[in-house]
Amino acid sequence: MSLETWQSRFETWFNQNWAQDDKAHDVAHLRRVWKTAQQIMQGTGANPLVVLTASYFHDVVNLPKNHPERHLASSKAAVETRRILLEAFADFPTALHDEIAHAVQAHSFSAGIAPNSLEAKIVQDADRLESLGAIGLARVFYTSGALGRPLFDSQDPLGKDRELDDSHWTLDHFQKKLFTLPETMQTVEGKRLAKHNVAFLVTFVAKLCAEIQGDLSGMDESVLRDFTPRESEY
Repeated sequence: MSLETWQSRFETWFNQNWAQDDKAHDVAHLRRVWKTAQQIMQGTGANPLVVLTASYFHDVVNLPKNHPERHLASSKAAVETRRILLEAFADFPTALHDEIAHAVQAHSFSAGIAPNSLEAKIVQDADRLESLGAIGLARVFYTSGALGRPLFDSQDPLGKDRELDDSHWTLDHFQKKLFTLPETMQTVEGKRLAKHNVAFLVTFVAKLCAEIQGDLSGMDESVLRDFTPRESEY
């Protein structure tokens, strides 16, 4: 069976069975992760069916970012993926279940599980790239709005004289997590894409900080200097 057929079947299942309200983690998100994963795995020896399946099922159990068991979500998703493949896709190769479950479990940033296969590394990179660039920018403010978090600390937006706290201030999430993602990438292409998209986020933060200071036409040069990825990094 072709990858396109499996993808179509997976999307049909999700559209019919996956009821959840987080629009930052919808079927379109799953489709984008798969598309990015295809770019990353070009020229590698990765098994595309493993990557496809893990890309679609990695968030089948998705807990809110402020949920006390958030760090367990990917392990729960791995278990649920096995169940769904056995019950809803009985013709899917069972020999691939272990590889897929590992890729699903290891994708999560909060779980802190190291990927030990090429396929898991590709899926992890592809999912983390969703947090960067223009889509990542839209998703971070969508998610923070849904959680009722303030945009930034107007007195100290970069947390220079306080401890960063992205559970409270949305802008703190850029330094706490997003700007660090390139160094966590597992693949050469993932690192390249992450550095490119982090540079976009740095430009946004530089513009935002300038506006907070009353400069509507400029950039906060200190942000560009301190956070733009260098070619030698990562």
